[in-house]
Amino acid sequence: MHVLKTVLIVLEVLLLFNLLIFVHELGHFLAARWRGLKVERFAVWFGKPIWKMKYNGVEYCLGSIPAGGYVSLPQMAPMDLIEGKGEDGEKKEPLPAISPLDKIIVAFAGPLFSFLLAVVFAVIVWVVGKPMEMDKTTTIGWVVPEGPAWKAGLQAGDKILEMDNKPISQWAPPAQDSVMWRIIASEGTNIPVKYERAGEVRMAYPSPYRRPTKWYERDALRQILVSSAHRSIIHDLATNSPAALAGLRQGDEIVALNGEKIYSYEAVAHAETNSAGQPLKLTIKRGGEQLEVALLPEKPIQPEKAKPSIGILTLVGSTNAAGLAYPTPGEQIKSSVGQIVGTLGVLISPKSEVGVKQLGGAVMIIRVYKNLFENEEGWRLVLWFSVIMNVNLALLNLLPLPVLDGGHITLALVEAIRRRPVSGKILNWVQSGFAVLLITFMIYIAFFDTGDWWRSSRSDRSEQQVPVFAPKK
Repeated sequence: MHVLKTVLIVLEVLLLFNLLIFVHELGHFLAARWRGLKVERFAVWFGKPIWKMKYNGVEYCLGSIPAGGYVSLPQMAPMDLIEGKGEDGEKKEPLPAISPLDKIIVAFAGPLFSFLLAVVFAVIVWVVGKPMEMDKTTTIGWVVPEGPAWKAGLQAGDKILEMDNKPISQWAPPAQDSVMWRIIASEGTNIPVKYERAGEVRMAYPSPYRRPTKWYERDALRQILVSSAHRSIIHDLATNSPAALAGLRQGDEIVALNGEKIYSYEAVAHAETNSAGQPLKLTIKRGGEQLEVALLPEKPIQPEKAKPSIGILTLVGSTNAAGLAYPTPGEQIKSSVGQIVGTLGVLISPKSEVGVKQLGGAVMIIRVYKNLFENEEGWRLVLWFSVIMNVNLALLNLLPLPVLDGGHITLALVEAIRRRPVSGKILNWVQSGFAVLLITFMIYIAFFDTGDWWRSSRSDRSEQQVPVFAPKK
C-alpha cells in the first residue's frame, strides 16, 4: 500500500509540474500561431527527446532533462543549444522577418499564461480554503543554550514584535513579515530584536550564526537558534518506556517541566539528554484535569546510539486549532509577487549573505510538491503553492536576460529603436553563451537540491527508528 501511495504521489507531482510548464509554453505557441510565425517544435523539458510526434508541421516532444520547456520559433532568435539544429540536420530555408511587435507579443504570452494560471489556482484556493494555523505566533518556543539568541538574553515565551527594525506578524517564510525571513535577509553584524516579556517591551541584539558546511552542501543561512512556540500534545508512546509505564496517553498535553511553563517540546527533549540521572517532573493537562508525573529518562536498548529518553515518539504541535483561511485572489497574487521581489532584492544586495546557491530548481520544486501531497490537507496546500510557483515563473521569465522571455522582449525593443535587427552573428553568440550558462546553472542547482533531498531522507529514516525499551518485570 505504501509503494502504491508513493507511485501515485510521484505521478501527481509530475502531472502538476508538467502542467505549469505546458501552460507557459502554450502561451508562446498560441501567440505564435496567431501572429503567423513558423513553429518548428513544442517541447516540455529540455535535452534529447524521449518521445516525439509530428502533427500539422509542428514536432511535439518530451525532453530528457526534467526542467523547463520551449517552443522552437526560428524567427525569434537562435536557440540551437536547447532546441537543436533541426530535424536530421536538414538545411532550413530562409524565413521572412517578423516585426518587433510580433516578437514582444509572442515572448510576453508565456508569462501571461503563467500568470493567468496563477489566477485560476488563486480563485480555487479562495473557494476551497488554505490550511493554516489560526494563531500566527511570533512567540519564542525554545532558545538553544549558548546560542546567539540565548547570549543576547532572549527566552522562551518572549513575543517578538520587530525583527531587524521591521514589524513581524508570523514565524516562518515565505511571508516577508516573518521572524525567520527577517533573520535570513538581515545584513548587519547584530540583528535588532524588539520583543515583549511580561508586558514590558525590550530590545536584544543577537549576532547571527551560520553553521559550517561541506563543499557539496549549500552555504548555511543566518540563524539565531530559536524556534517558535507550539503546544506539546502527545501523539504516540514507545512500549515499555517511562512515559508509557507512567500512564501517559495520546492527547495528553505537556504544559510544564519541573514547575516551569514550557512553550515547546524542545525543552523536554533537551532535559531528557541532560537530566544527569535526575527525574523530570512533568505537568500534564488531560481534559479538564491537571496531573503531575515524575519520569526518569532511560537509554533504549535499540537503536544502539539512542540517547536517554522518556519514550514520547511523536507530538502534535500547534499554537491554536488549525483551520482554513480564504484569502482573495488579489491577496494571494500580491503576496506571491512580494515574495519573489523580496528574494531578488536580497540576492542583488551587495551586503547580503544570501546567494544563488540558496535558490531551488526543478528538483526542489518536485520535492516540495511531494511533501505537500503527503500532508493530510495536501491538495489544498498544493493549490496554494501553485499560485506562488506560477507567479514566480511569470516574473522570472520577464527578467531581461537572453534565453528568457524578457531577453526576447528586450532584443525586440532594441530592434524597434534601431529600426533594424541585432546582427545575427552577435545574437547567436549571446544566445548560445547564455544558454550554456542557463544549463550549467540548472545542473549546479540540481546538484544541491538532490543532495539536500538525499541527506534529508537519511535523517528522516534515522529519526523514524522507533526506540525499543527493555521489558520491565
